Amino acid sequence: MNLKEVFLGLAVLILTFFVITYGINAISPQPKYEDFCTPSLWQQTQPLNETSCFELGGKWHSQDIKCIKQPCPHGYCDQEYSCRRAYNLNLERYNMNVFLIAVPLGIILILLGAYFFSLDAVGVGIMGGGLGSILKGLTSYWAYTSDVVRFLISLVGLVIVIYFGYKFQDRIKGKKKK
Repeated sequence: MNLKEVFLGLAVLILTFFVITYGINAISPQPKYEDFCTPSLWQQTQPLNETSCFELGGKWHSQDIKCIKQPCPHGYCDQEYSCRRAYNLNLERYNMNVFLIAVPLGIILILLGAYFFSLDAVGVGIMGGGLGSILKGLTSYWAYTSDVVRFLISLVGLVIVIYFGYKFQDRIKGKKKK
């Protein structure tokens, strides 16, 4: 490949990745923290105690402290406890959806790039975009999985890449002979 083909391949790779990323966000927008935890909920004049903290969706944390001024609070309120939990659950669900969409789409793009584009620069760019899609899908849900699941995903990915590497080898040799 000459330099023009390299840049064409890079452009296709970057734009493919952007299409996937923004396509997923258009279909399923990422949850926003502000939609779950609004500061106006906690604007009040009276000091919080365990009961009022719980009623507003917070979590009270008791602590033994030496009081300098009265009234002595004997704890503090994690004001965003409930809304943060709801946000985190929605974020995990969103990241699972990204994983379930991006990884299979990336595999499809790698196969399309390898077998259906006669212009090498475009095919390589599509394959690179597919690889980027797989990385996006894996990294979005990686934090929520166990080491065993990470190992299995990595092993399956390695086996697939080695398998298709051998499949592509025949095609590349065929092009060089011509």
